[in-house]
Amino acid sequence: MSSQPKTGSRKSRATHVDVLVVGAGLSGIGMGHYLKKLLPGKSFVLLDARDRIGGTWDLFRYPGIRSDSDLHTYAFEFKPWTKDYAIADGQEILDYLDEAVAEDALMPHIRFGHKVLSADFSTEQRRWTVRVQQVATGRIEEMTCQFLFSAAGYYSYEEGHAPHFEGQETFTGQIVHPQFWPEDLDYRGRRVVVIGSGATAMTLVPAMAADAAHVTMLQRSPTYAIPLPGKDYVAIALRKLLPDHTAYWATRRLNIARQRLIWEVSQRHPAVARRIIREVNKALLPRGFDVDVHFKPGYNPWDERLCAVRDGDLFKVIRQGKADVVTDHIERFTEHGIALKSGKQLEADIIVTATGLKLLPFGGIRLSKDGAPIDVGETLAFKGMMLSGVPNFGYAIGYTNSSWTLKLDLVCEHLCRMLALMDERGYDTVEPVADETVERRPLLDFHAGYVQRAAGALPKQGTSGPWTVTMTYASDLTRLRKGPIEDPALRFGSARLPALAG
Repeated sequence: MSSQPKTGSRKSRATHVDVLVVGAGLSGIGMGHYLKKLLPGKSFVLLDARDRIGGTWDLFRYPGIRSDSDLHTYAFEFKPWTKDYAIADGQEILDYLDEAVAEDALMPHIRFGHKVLSADFSTEQRRWTVRVQQVATGRIEEMTCQFLFSAAGYYSYEEGHAPHFEGQETFTGQIVHPQFWPEDLDYRGRRVVVIGSGATAMTLVPAMAADAAHVTMLQRSPTYAIPLPGKDYVAIALRKLLPDHTAYWATRRLNIARQRLIWEVSQRHPAVARRIIREVNKALLPRGFDVDVHFKPGYNPWDERLCAVRDGDLFKVIRQGKADVVTDHIERFTEHGIALKSGKQLEADIIVTATGLKLLPFGGIRLSKDGAPIDVGETLAFKGMMLSGVPNFGYAIGYTNSSWTLKLDLVCEHLCRMLALMDERGYDTVEPVADETVERRPLLDFHAGYVQRAAGALPKQGTSGPWTVTMTYASDLTRLRKGPIEDPALRFGSARLPALAG
């Protein structure tokens, strides 16, 4: 899908760099930009196990793949989104990332086909030793770095969440997981059942309905679905009146405010939000459609992420009779489809298991300190970007209630400021240190199944101070961009100086 070459530059094969970035997707490319802009004297490398940039956007190839956030908030702050479609297709996002890499001349810093297996921090040497596997040959090599940044996200690229269904071996058709979509899958004129009710399922159903004989979305319980226009006409109008950067800045601020308003109304007045969403859904669905069974969840809006339906396409294919929704539980797979607990039978030629992601902190990298394994699930998140007790390590995890990249920009910028401060004062280590009395709670205050399944493996957050993980852009803007680097919970150190508190 991406137009970038399949191999990174071989000009530099340095085994030590100042900053090693794991991942060449959205987060890695963003960090690369800020390193070049704010720390031009630093050496850095982006390692990626895949053979192209893009991460998620190169991995997923299922029909209709697109963003579920508007690109004026999902795109980088430093690079305007100038396409007409704000809810953009995967290929458009990849093209945008290609442009970002080219504009910052990042390709010489990227090494593809390099999977990071583990990283050990030496307090004596004051640096990380990182074990890397060359995917093509299996060869293991080592690199060292002063600072390690995980841009690998929080889910496994190698394994999706795929529960076993009784009798699935007897099904004579094809079973497909969206994360591993076969390039040659032909669903024209065939009956398709998509198991799931999240963003992936709601994207797949209208995309496949264009050519399939019929598509059924089978869900155990409903998810909130809200129609959003694919094009942002305010942004289009502003681009005609203003320079691209100015129009982008204005649109971005408007959309951030709109996202925040919707979230706050949902939190403060959930009954009102539920009623509005229900009425919108009802107006877009066929007369007599049972909205309360199929589109009225048992939880409040934003207890889980709302699904954006571009231009209402899911509702459109339901109105046209090309697709339907069944809310029921699976009894078992049969030779020709699925038997439901209600007694109903769904016949299918293809079953798509859009059953979600498998969370995997930091791409599954095994972290250790002086040879002792670090249990990530026992660490505390410092400002949502570092881990307690882990020196010279940072990561990017975005918002659950807004666009991922809004936080990414702030985290990358803040970490670069931190590295600059360390250089200025002669420090070579920085480590968040948590008081044992800090009360712990889950990192992500989110009820989605994929989050709950992995809660024990994720870092925790505290209830106050820098140990909280904020989910509002305004709060992080104050904390990360406008706030100081130094903090009482940070310990800076130098081989030449005693460790100092921030």
